[in-house]
Amino acid sequence: MADNVRFILNDQQVEIAGIPPVTTLLDWLRDHRGLRGTKEGCAEGDCGACTVVLEREGRRDAFNSCIVLLGQLDGLSFRTVEGLRGADGGPHPVQTAMAEADATQCGFCTPGFVMSALAHASSGGTADPDAIHESLAGNLCRCTGYRPIVEAMTRIAGLAVEPAPVSPMVPRTTSAAFEGAFFAPRSLDELLDLRAAHPEALLLAGGTDLGLLASRERKPPKAVIHLLHVPELAAISATADKITIGAAATYTAAAPILIEAFPALRAYLSRLGSRQIRNMGTIGGNIGTASPIGDMPPVLLALEASLTLVSKRGSREVLLDDFFLDYRKTALAPDEVIQSLSMPRLWEGETFHCDKVSKRRDQDISTVAGAYRVRIRHGRIEDARLAFGGMAATPRRARAAEAALLKDGFAAAIAAVETDFKPVDDWRGSASYRTQVAANLLRRLELRLAEPGRVLEVEAL
Repeated sequence: MADNVRFILNDQQVEIAGIPPVTTLLDWLRDHRGLRGTKEGCAEGDCGACTVVLEREGRRDAFNSCIVLLGQLDGLSFRTVEGLRGADGGPHPVQTAMAEADATQCGFCTPGFVMSALAHASSGGTADPDAIHESLAGNLCRCTGYRPIVEAMTRIAGLAVEPAPVSPMVPRTTSAAFEGAFFAPRSLDELLDLRAAHPEALLLAGGTDLGLLASRERKPPKAVIHLLHVPELAAISATADKITIGAAATYTAAAPILIEAFPALRAYLSRLGSRQIRNMGTIGGNIGTASPIGDMPPVLLALEASLTLVSKRGSREVLLDDFFLDYRKTALAPDEVIQSLSMPRLWEGETFHCDKVSKRRDQDISTVAGAYRVRIRHGRIEDARLAFGGMAATPRRARAAEAALLKDGFAAAIAAVETDFKPVDDWRGSASYRTQVAANLLRRLELRLAEPGRVLEVEAL
């Protein structure tokens, strides 16, 4: 007998039967629940009109309902704009601030902005303009400037917004199966059993990429194994030597330890999608989809990351250098899953930098991404790992440039970029443009290393 998806919506427990678990939350809210304050603007998690708020462990996190499937929400608690209310039953303080600041025109995008503002205020967000803009990077207003919206955010920053309520939902302790095709394991053993039995099933973590199959493409997967409830895949740990991050840990969960170890990632991660995307998206998913323009693979290649791949047959360690085989093809066997990724910390004399070049600053895919780990002793470069995305069919190291850098310096490394890569022409950038950008990024790295402290972390390009 199939299980039913259960969750808390606007403080009420809901149980869903007869609706496919691969239905997007947005479609269910609007078409089956009649909650039409949440809008569809882009159907791919870019515009933020569909933003709702996940409530967990006393915190609120915004996410995109257009690319999240109902099965992913089993056991969780979330809130839509209809679930907001003030202490006296009137408008919520966030709604009042938006109205008083005249922060609307047509109003289509407004509910999404309200929910992002609620998440910002509830998480202790400040009135600092940079913090506000970062919180709103995933919300697009098509008919006005953002000044009054920022003004409303400034008013509610620091308000004593009520904490997220504790969910009364009793968590599942064993694997769930919705309609016999959407599986939600609760342990690594259950996951591996399911993977062996259903090698054709789509492995789904946050769904920020694969969710587009159901939203934009309208071709939802036939079989899904959902990974986010497997504790072994969500674990994050650190030792004096290395950092290990579970493949299903979200960017939001992993960011503090990554930024502490590699400060250049602070600004880089702020440009990886939006708050909504980082609250659901996972590093393991970014690796598993094997996109040549994924933001994290170049970083992980430069940091000498390795993967732990597991199946019923056992586990094996694979260097990320050996994982990407061809366009969207990896070394992952049909019965395997990525359990975690590990990377060594920087040793004495090592430095790390990274860059993302895209057509716009926020919410855009990389045209070229670069990451560089360099070891310097006594003023001399002893080792270097230079990795790029957007330059080939897979994220890849620039091995010719690495060798040239160690032998003859940066001028030779810059010239060697043309040997390493033959990029494609597409609407994001021509082959010649990409080659020139990669060369320029190496020149930028040279300037950083020549004047320590001149650029403390990656800048927006």
